[in-house]
Amino acid sequence: MARILIVEDEAIIRSALKRLLERSQFEVVEVDSVEQAQTHALSEFDLIISDLRLPGAPGTALIEAAAPAPVLMMTSYASMRSAIEALKLGAVDYVAKPFDHDELLETVQDILHKRAMASGSAPSITDERGTQSMMIGDCAAMQHVYTRIKKTAPADVSVLIQGESGTGKELVARALHQQSKRAKAPLICVNCAAIPETLIESELFGHEKGAFTGASAARTGLVEAADGGTLFLDEIGELPLDAQARLLRVLQEGEIRKIGSVETRHVDIRLITATHRDLRALSKSGEFRLDLYYRLNVMQIALPPLRERDEDVLKIADILLEKACKRHERQGLRLSRAARQDLQDYPWPGNVRELENALERGVILAEGHLIHPDDLGLGPVTHRSAPAPAAPDAKEALEDEEDLSLEDYFQHFVLEHQDQMSETELAQKLGISRKNLWERRQRLGIPRKKTARRPDQA
Repeated sequence: MARILIVEDEAIIRSALKRLLERSQFEVVEVDSVEQAQTHALSEFDLIISDLRLPGAPGTALIEAAAPAPVLMMTSYASMRSAIEALKLGAVDYVAKPFDHDELLETVQDILHKRAMASGSAPSITDERGTQSMMIGDCAAMQHVYTRIKKTAPADVSVLIQGESGTGKELVARALHQQSKRAKAPLICVNCAAIPETLIESELFGHEKGAFTGASAARTGLVEAADGGTLFLDEIGELPLDAQARLLRVLQEGEIRKIGSVETRHVDIRLITATHRDLRALSKSGEFRLDLYYRLNVMQIALPPLRERDEDVLKIADILLEKACKRHERQGLRLSRAARQDLQDYPWPGNVRELENALERGVILAEGHLIHPDDLGLGPVTHRSAPAPAAPDAKEALEDEEDLSLEDYFQHFVLEHQDQMSETELAQKLGISRKNLWERRQRLGIPRKKTARRPDQA
């Protein structure tokens, strides 16, 4: 419940305003002067509504004294010039007397809403290793994300997280789970794109012994494993239509049926999904079920790409650099001024993950105590506040060729061995995760080898 302080010397107006606000479920404190107002902890109020002209000090004296609490000024029509001066001094808005009740309530609610959206604090997250960290970012878009997480986490509803690859969708899912009523229950994370299409239903819903060729024993699915907790399905847009139909039944009826079984089992899960694709557009082309989309999209959280978070880039870079220095035992490395400018101006198509990789390269390649632009391997960067840079020097060109040869090696290795190796074996040989292998396939346009479809006796 928001707390509001009314500062008004006319008792009739003060009492009427108090009753109006209390009927709208606000907690209200009333005083008749600035001096009385200052006997309270002004910054702890969510809003201060003050008359401009008061006995003693004017209402504008509260603007600085109450910061960061917003001050809404009340004034008569004859004092419009004074109201404008109050806005210049930092008042959040003003209302003219006599004011319309509905208009005043709308103004108050708008101020409180904007304040709530701008005051979201980054949630604390514990990863699978038990390490605790905070989400990074102070820009307005991330403040909105933090507020959405805070409001949505306790509400036991499905959440759809939208965002480009590398923006931190799994971090948001973990924050939602850890601030929910299910925090002590398991969080099961699944990347739908990293599981072969022929196995996805078995992985999610389980199977009975003999359900298909190779099913030598019964297996519990990941949906059932998340019973009582949260199931996070990343890249939900890659889920095959058959699996979508099964997932829809889980959401509608709370039931699952293993492949090869005639029995159903009740499960209680909270579903969080994430995608970089437009699910509504996919539903129009028949690639995604529209009824499932509506079930998933009860609440939506949109993560901004890094290129739209100018004020956060260097803050994130400093934190990631510190971690990279610890991993590679190169303490004391710093970014040069030119490197910081490149980081600020680069468009970051790969988002935070690409930024992390660039800093990793910088830590490994830096010769002295400074990381220079060519150590980051970003190539030519068009600076927003300066003329376009000249052609890259020889070192930059050489580095580009080295980067290209690494990509060529990856492509050659995958195409040569994917007939004999599973995705897991390929990832292990390359020293990367299966999720990273899938992402590189997507970026380089390397299709995954199609395997024979296993019979589904469900």
